[in-house]
Amino acid sequence: MVQSRAPTTFPSDGIANRLLISLPKASLKRLQPALELRLTARGNVIKRVDRPVEHYYFVNRGLFSLVKTMKDGRSIEIGVIGIEGFTSPHTLFGLNKAATDAIVQIPGEALRIRRADLMRFMAEDAFLRNTLEKYAHFAHSAIAQTAACNRLHSLEARCCRWLLISHDSARSDTFELTHEFLAMMLGVQRSGVSVTANFLQKSGLIRYLHGKMTITNRAGLEEATCECFAAMQKEYDDLIRAPQSTGA
Repeated sequence: MVQSRAPTTFPSDGIANRLLISLPKASLKRLQPALELRLTARGNVIKRVDRPVEHYYFVNRGLFSLVKTMKDGRSIEIGVIGIEGFTSPHTLFGLNKAATDAIVQIPGEALRIRRADLMRFMAEDAFLRNTLEKYAHFAHSAIAQTAACNRLHSLEARCCRWLLISHDSARSDTFELTHEFLAMMLGVQRSGVSVTANFLQKSGLIRYLHGKMTITNRAGLEEATCECFAAMQKEYDDLIRAPQSTGA
């Protein structure tokens, strides 16, 4: 279950979710009464595969993992949701069933809204609907990019990519990140993650101790990662642009 805090609608340090930030002030103002601020703890299951979606979560800090579990119990991470987006966007435009499990990997907070409310706002606000449609397209592209990245790029480069994504969404240089999660993200054994993390640590890019990851050289990680990180950043920026008008 997702933990809750006092009934307030917005974080005290402001909104960091990039989709919400991209909306005109009038659109965001209409959404505000329906948004609930929720704390998210590592291991919280936000969505279960094949179950109906009742709420959407716009990540404001932290990282959700999209997980596919096989019949033998093995799991693989096929994507993530950070401050760039929200959970289960495809269910706004078709069948209302979660496609994967969504599990909190980096704790933080999210702004939650009921599915019925968000669909009503979309029907009333063309800009909002257009923005969410664009994000649904981006989410599909991100999964495709990850599949290609996992097949074609080195373990070290892929690890740097996920660390950069985690760094952006954690909104802190230090955040919780387990070897098990990295192994699931990278599709490798835990021992392979340990070797890679040790290499990055010796290279002065990160510091890792007792489940706490610290990014010590962001520029170095960006140089060491593959093309996928910049490619997806560019696609997102091209799709989700700041509103032309922010008037109330």
